[in-house]
Amino acid sequence: MKASEILSHVDHTLLAPTATWEEMKRLADEAIRYRTASVCVPPACVARLREAYGKELTICTVIGFPLGYDTEAAKCAAAREAVKNGADEIDAVINRADMKNGDAAKVTAEIAALKNTVGTRILKIIVEACDLTTEEKIEACRCVTGGGADFIKTSTGFGKGGATHEDVDLFRTHIGAGVRIKAAGGIRTVEDMEAYLAQGCDRIGASAAVHLLAERADAEE
Repeated sequence: MKASEILSHVDHTLLAPTATWEEMKRLADEAIRYRTASVCVPPACVARLREAYGKELTICTVIGFPLGYDTEAAKCAAAREAVKNGADEIDAVINRADMKNGDAAKVTAEIAALKNTVGTRILKIIVEACDLTTEEKIEACRCVTGGGADFIKTSTGFGKGGATHEDVDLFRTHIGAGVRIKAAGGIRTVEDMEAYLAQGCDRIGASAAVHLLAERADAEE
């Protein structure tokens, strides 16, 4: 697979709480140079990046991150502000306690409220699969589908586990038509990225992708 093709599916990610503006600018410059799908950054960085880069940059940000236990109203307010500040895509974390309590209807309603808030912008729902049983993962697929989200995403990258091929296979079996898959968490090699894309993932969340593929991408030009 060509490096440029891989990178076109990558959300070039920097979510470290100590990341500086210089690091954010480097991230954005790399994303533009190598045509990644987006940059994924903290909410506080969205407005400044939009002002600095305009429409050159596709900006993704995170909501309810990484724990997911904010109220629905708080998540929707944060999503509304992110959109106002210029976010093109939203990655929001579900409330895993609701899932553990068997309250799938509440999870679905929150996802639907978030989708209503962001409108035509892409909504990716992070289920933090490492915290869920197989039955809960299947129910999460139904919630993401029923709530109208655009993607189901495996992990925050901040949990006790990341993406697995077993989870991707499970998601592919149980998500509805039109829902895509983002693999994120622990994806650190080119081989990992190629394998997840070959498996049917449409997006890859990774912080190291450009570093790993820049030389190959430059050689392809």
